[in-house]
Amino acid sequence: MPKIPAVSPATGECPPPNFVHTVDGNFVDSHGRTILFRGVNFSGSTKAPEGEASHLLDGFWESAEAGGNSFVDRPLNLDDGSADVHLARLRGWGFNILRYALTWEGLEHGGPGVYDDDFMNYTIRVLRKCKEYGFKVYIDPHQDTWSRYCGGSGAPYWTLAACGMNPLNFTATQSAILHNEYPLAHQPDPASIPAMTWSTNYGRLAIQTVFTLFFAGRDFAPNCTLDGCNIQDYLQSHYIEAFGRLADKIRDAGDLLDECVIGWDSLNEPSEGFVGYPDLNSLPAKQGSTLKRGPTPTPAQSLRLGMGQAQTVENWAFNAFGPKRAGLVTIDPKGQTIWLDPSTERDGVHPRYGWRRGPDWQLGVDIWAQHGVWDIETGYVMRPDYFRYLPAVEFVADYWAPHWQAWARRIRKAHPEAIHFVAPPVFAQPPPLPTEDLAGRCAYSTHFYDGLTLVTRHWNWFNADAVGLLRGKYRTKFQALRIGERAIRRSLQAQLAMLKEDAPILGAYPTMIGEIGIPFDMDGRKAYGWTDGGRYKGNFSSQQRALDASLNATDGPNSLSYTIWTYCPDNIHPWGDLWNMEDLSLWSVDDLRLRGESSMYQGNGDKSSALLLAAHRAARSSSTVRLGASGGFPQGYPSQLSLATMPLAANDEQGGMPDTSPFSCWDSAFDFLTDGARAVKAFSRPYPIATVGIPTDIQFDIAKAEFRLVVRVRAEDAPVTNSAATTRPVTPSSHSTIDDPKGERPATEIFLPIVHFAADRTVGSLLDRSRYKRDSSTPDIDIDEEPVCSRSSETLRGVSNSPYPPRTLQNAVAVAVFVSAGRWELDGNGTTLRWWYPIPRPGEPDHEYSIIIARRGGRIITEEECRHQSFWERLCGRASDCCIM
Repeated sequence: MPKIPAVSPATGECPPPNFVHTVDGNFVDSHGRTILFRGVNFSGSTKAPEGEASHLLDGFWESAEAGGNSFVDRPLNLDDGSADVHLARLRGWGFNILRYALTWEGLEHGGPGVYDDDFMNYTIRVLRKCKEYGFKVYIDPHQDTWSRYCGGSGAPYWTLAACGMNPLNFTATQSAILHNEYPLAHQPDPASIPAMTWSTNYGRLAIQTVFTLFFAGRDFAPNCTLDGCNIQDYLQSHYIEAFGRLADKIRDAGDLLDECVIGWDSLNEPSEGFVGYPDLNSLPAKQGSTLKRGPTPTPAQSLRLGMGQAQTVENWAFNAFGPKRAGLVTIDPKGQTIWLDPSTERDGVHPRYGWRRGPDWQLGVDIWAQHGVWDIETGYVMRPDYFRYLPAVEFVADYWAPHWQAWARRIRKAHPEAIHFVAPPVFAQPPPLPTEDLAGRCAYSTHFYDGLTLVTRHWNWFNADAVGLLRGKYRTKFQALRIGERAIRRSLQAQLAMLKEDAPILGAYPTMIGEIGIPFDMDGRKAYGWTDGGRYKGNFSSQQRALDASLNATDGPNSLSYTIWTYCPDNIHPWGDLWNMEDLSLWSVDDLRLRGESSMYQGNGDKSSALLLAAHRAARSSSTVRLGASGGFPQGYPSQLSLATMPLAANDEQGGMPDTSPFSCWDSAFDFLTDGARAVKAFSRPYPIATVGIPTDIQFDIAKAEFRLVVRVRAEDAPVTNSAATTRPVTPSSHSTIDDPKGERPATEIFLPIVHFAADRTVGSLLDRSRYKRDSSTPDIDIDEEPVCSRSSETLRGVSNSPYPPRTLQNAVAVAVFVSAGRWELDGNGTTLRWWYPIPRPGEPDHEYSIIIARRGGRIITEEECRHQSFWERLCGRASDCCIM
């Protein structure tokens, strides 16, 4: 790496030892090593207050109009012990960063300028808990289609009233699709909503209007003013200040900035609304980020529907080949309109929120009609290109960028050393931004999903280069087609490479894939046992292939940091992540093993059954997540909502007091880290945490449990020796990222996941077989001091005072390591390998080194996996190197 700055480019001050630099297109630690961040979005659960899942309608509107409820306890309950279990699990999977989701509603739900200090203080406590487990955090101001009250998440209810809208009529006018009112407000069946329907809201009137007002109200809606300022300024100033107040509190906490909270994302997946729309009378010719599915009105039809006029619109279906017209459908709002009745605000003043509406803003009338776009009486659109030519045409540069600058300046006021994760609209390239605002502390933040898998809920044998299509790389869709898993994997990697190439527009900054992931409710939820008589229950093989393909795309030459979407402590099979039927959580309480009911748990069945019984009883009697009555799910469905909402009664039905340790119901680290996890071998992956030099190729083969890394080292990559520097928590007995105890320079560090490299004894009773079984009488550690060697080693868990791994759980790995140069060793916990190799001297050419790490004995196959293997897979597995021609 180039020499790391002696002073911060943002403040001119000497950076602390735990500082994360953003130089030369990489994250870099204070030793000068290249850092890869691999983590998770924490959490999808934060989109709504506890107990207010998106399918629940009872009390929904009443609570909104009363100011809403607090988001305290989202995403974690800090008082029942479950927070430690969830964070230890995430750390054990190898994650070192969290994209911490927060919504504007959570901060300011009570009304303009009414901040929820209790929630902000609670957030400080959660961040301290994250710091305790060694996580770096960047804050995600999250939204989806603006607000919960128009089918998404993010903004408070009062913002819709500020825009002159009545959300109670969104469903009738199809101005937004709400999960809890689908398909009809008076006859909802939320379980029947098709996958990803929520995202169609980006093409519907309410969301297109509010985003236009938020980003471009001054230009396109000059008559819309509140308290003497345009609606654009009113909304943006409140949004920015709400998060600014939170940033102030985090700063005032004194122990979080830069040590834990390293930066701030910009507004999640912003929408341009109507800005730049070429013709209001037609739908876009190209499929963009707005999904066509179900009844799909043109903008002109949406305007008429919003004023209560019936319209016959196109109906769209979505299959494996993408969106397709499926006839016409008539929507009749029966005179209901989304625009607030004038009687709502006597004399132009809102009775609850207190704002005074400008005299030129007439309530009860479509605001675009008030600006001469269309005529309500005839329905005629007089200015179909209004949003294209007045006065600017480029949304990102002309509207998004100025908003980002205002956001960045307010955040930097509270957090001077903040890394700004710059996130323009999905798949849009970032614009050049002022150097003084980036201040040398920046990362390009973009999202990527395998869209076909996400929408169809199926891992297909073909796919398409979606980014290439959107960027105009192909003349026809056929040219973007990719057939076969190998071609799909190459295509996904190429698409991420294309996104990474956008970062230099901002400067020599790193790239963070802020969201990436796959749905787990594939193929009719067959992995949950809901099809074929339960034959496929627990079989997440399709999900593993799909997720491995996506995460493999971040490896190879891309070497990208990422945060997977998502981890939800309260995910359950019937309702997924408790938001719009999304089911992307890496873990679910409903996938916990039923202890005592399987032969693999004989011997501790009583203890485990007692814990499970307590969890079942808590779920049935006092759960805050209600399942609801609709949807046709299995009757008597027993959902345990959170791992350690485990109230342990002194006299349970099993008798006696169960072990109260939060980790007592697991036999080993492998047991703990796989229990409740879905496709865990795809996302708990080996990777170089900190590299002396640059990782130029990262490969991981799940089928072989084999990891390969190639690094390029230059003379200037010689690491800086600093005994105080660290990239994860340091304890007196943990030497993972501090200088070598023998006084040697910092090493390259590689995370070795337990789920792939656990020794047989750690897998324990879960193990079906492996190609090699360790003789317990042989030494636990075999270290060869030769500089270039092939070695095997197995190490027992180390003794550590750090929160993870739990000291009560056996944690041993069995690895064979091959290096082209240098020497290596395992840390005391057995999950981090440190590798030293020669650094070229000044004037010498670059060196390239490689390392191969494989599980001794071959990949782990558990009883659970074996049950789901086909006859040929089982036959070939027993025949070791057998192949079929």
